[in-house]
Amino acid sequence: MANSLPSTLGALRASEYTPERLSRSVKDELRDNLIARLRAKGTSDAPLFPGIVGYEDTVIPQIVNAVLSKHNFILLGLRGQAKSRILRALTTLLDPQCPYVAGSELRDNPYFPLSKFSRDLIAKLGDNTPIAWMTPDDRYVEKLATPDVTVADLVGDIDPIKAARSNQDLGSELTMHYGLLPRANRGIFAINEVPDLAGKIQVALFNIMQEGDVQIKGYPVRLKLDVAIVFSANPEDYTARGKIVTPLKDRIGSEIRTHYPESVEEAISITTQEAWSKRPNSNIDIPYYIRQIVEQIAFSAREDKKVDKRSGVSQRLPISTMELVLSNAERRAFLHGETLVVPRVGDIYTALPGISGKIELEYEGEMRGADTVIREIIRASVATVFDQYFADTNTQQIEQWFNLGGTVQLNDAQPSAGSLTELQQIQGLVEKLSPLKINAKSKPEIAVSAAEFLLEGMYAHKRLSRTEERAFTAGEKKQRNNDAANYAEKMREREQDRDEAARNRTRRGFN
Repeated sequence: MANSLPSTLGALRASEYTPERLSRSVKDELRDNLIARLRAKGTSDAPLFPGIVGYEDTVIPQIVNAVLSKHNFILLGLRGQAKSRILRALTTLLDPQCPYVAGSELRDNPYFPLSKFSRDLIAKLGDNTPIAWMTPDDRYVEKLATPDVTVADLVGDIDPIKAARSNQDLGSELTMHYGLLPRANRGIFAINEVPDLAGKIQVALFNIMQEGDVQIKGYPVRLKLDVAIVFSANPEDYTARGKIVTPLKDRIGSEIRTHYPESVEEAISITTQEAWSKRPNSNIDIPYYIRQIVEQIAFSAREDKKVDKRSGVSQRLPISTMELVLSNAERRAFLHGETLVVPRVGDIYTALPGISGKIELEYEGEMRGADTVIREIIRASVATVFDQYFADTNTQQIEQWFNLGGTVQLNDAQPSAGSLTELQQIQGLVEKLSPLKINAKSKPEIAVSAAEFLLEGMYAHKRLSRTEERAFTAGEKKQRNNDAANYAEKMREREQDRDEAARNRTRRGFN
């Protein structure tokens, strides 16, 4: 396709890329293409922004309204809410190809050049002026705001080295160093975490936001840039660590709030899309209850009083957790030569390294310790999902087996077939797995995973106990009763010893 595009200004004039067509602003271009996509929505199931899940009825309509209004807008949301992905998805609303004067740092419109470089080149070469082409990705410029960003980084400055090399006076436009904003001309300019910009740097954005032009220091030249500006920010940073100065806030057309997934099913869709679960050399089968538990960890953490609500719990947490869960399941399968990889609840506990870095704790949580808090959250999540499958299941027969002294250990030290043989000793266990569609014909890897989920759920509800070595034993209540009985027996023996000693002393005194 690139070979058929005009390569000179003369060929461009004779093509469909007329001055009228290229006179559209970026915001008009975004609006026109969005309107076309909305009109085609009735005949197509394609999403407006591919890869964005859970915002169809909340965030997306607000973004559509902002684009239709030709607004510069800001996305406000906690970490891990797809803000950057949404901003990058705006490029799908740009034209597939866009011409500019080849060699121009400002990516000048061939018909309406801004820079002196392009004006001089066109005056010299005329219709032979070379034309280059931009893709939508080429027209997206992104900057992560940090406190060390300067006005020169964003807007530009005098470049004495350029002046020396080109034998130009410092007052010449040809000695300008263009910042990121001018280089984003005829495209989208995104600033992430905008409150981290120093106040004086935010002031440099005033003119481009309102009047649509910028002035580079030392030059009496105003560049009438064509750019759509979008921002992202964490709402806590917005008011605490940094802030957006009031005049800049006033110039932002729309303030759009993002959010975490509103249901476990939405969260599962996101993690399924983002997590690396299709792995070479591994036949992986992820039970749905494992997916539910992994997502429930994030939901439970967001509600836990020991977790800092202002920091939020990123959707990256279940993504990283799922990847680590799969890796531990892979490791077990490789060790035992198994061809089917099936994650278990026990694998979730091995994913603590992927969870601890994504949860900020309050003072109470810090005192308890991160590992302890995370294990409690996992246990609560298992209990929540367990109730969805086994709320009406009578587990007394299984409890009785353990209360009579039964013990079973489930870890990575033995293959699934060996673990299943050990589990089959528990009376009534396999029959109780019917809500998970497990029967005698199920593969050992799948059956063991389901059985461990049942036992872990009983442990989460304190019907069973479990050691750090993943040995399941009698429930905590039974253990307490046994401990109390043992303590009472020891006290009786101690009392008998004291009585016997007293009698012996009496005999010796009498003699």
